[in-house]
Amino acid sequence: MGIKDCYAAIPREWKFPKVILYLFGVELLFEIAALALFGIAEPDLYRTSLWQEGSDHGWNSNPNSIIYAYANYRPVHTPLPWSQFVTHYNVIISVVALFLLLCKGIMYICHIFRPLLSTLIHAALVALFAVSIHAQSASDMSDPEHPQPGAPWYITRSCGAPVKPRLQGYCKQAKASFAIAILLCALFSVYLVLSIWSLLAPASAAIRHRKLSTASSSDAEAQAQRPWEMTQVLPPPTPGTTGGLKSPMTPRTTAFNTLSGKMGGGKEKKKMGILGKGKGKGKEVVRGPDGKVPLRHHISMGDQVYEGPSGNST
Repeated sequence: MGIKDCYAAIPREWKFPKVILYLFGVELLFEIAALALFGIAEPDLYRTSLWQEGSDHGWNSNPNSIIYAYANYRPVHTPLPWSQFVTHYNVIISVVALFLLLCKGIMYICHIFRPLLSTLIHAALVALFAVSIHAQSASDMSDPEHPQPGAPWYITRSCGAPVKPRLQGYCKQAKASFAIAILLCALFSVYLVLSIWSLLAPASAAIRHRKLSTASSSDAEAQAQRPWEMTQVLPPPTPGTTGGLKSPMTPRTTAFNTLSGKMGGGKEKKKMGILGKGKGKGKEVVRGPDGKVPLRHHISMGDQVYEGPSGNST
């Protein structure tokens, strides 16, 4: 089986095409929310403040440990949930996901958004947002006296008291950012499942699609050749030939035929007299009753006859 056969055997139709359209709408809402939440947090709107708030309550390490490490020339290790990498990473993947959503919509309209392509795209998006979820919920074990074995406090605890009132809104925003990352990862997982399900279509469906594609390509070739066939117009047949038009009969032609003896029958024969034989090369010359050759080269010559080199016409 060749490459074309292998490519034709891959299913290209979605099992639930309307579900894909609904998922596009839901994804657009989630993407806008994610881009807004992650963009507002850039570059450090509340990350360090929440870190310091957790340290004040003994829930995690102290952000001042970085300054102490710099001062004592010790290796600096920023816990993953409080690092600037997470903030930048979330903004980048939200922009990439929104761009891919626009591309997917255009490809779906153009009927080129196939399940195989969807599988590759959404597998990558699931991996990207899984990394984001892991980074936001990572532990903080940098301070042995105040370990944080699980997710940060703004995820596991309430944003109410004893949290400072000015930080409660930031705490809720951080919770929403984590939730939207989970929702997008789940949505892309649904995309991935539907794509794989469509790829596992029965072999008969793939064969039917291949036959339809072959028939459509044949119809397209026929349509492309039809204008060329229309331009191949045969020239009109020559009049008087087999399959052509009959020789037209005009008054002028009728007059010539009458003068030459082709029409009129017996009357013309009586007028022309008998046939004489000419002297030149066996040709028969038509003579009148007086033995002279009539001139019938033009309709206006009437009954004028040729009397020889020195003769006069009558």
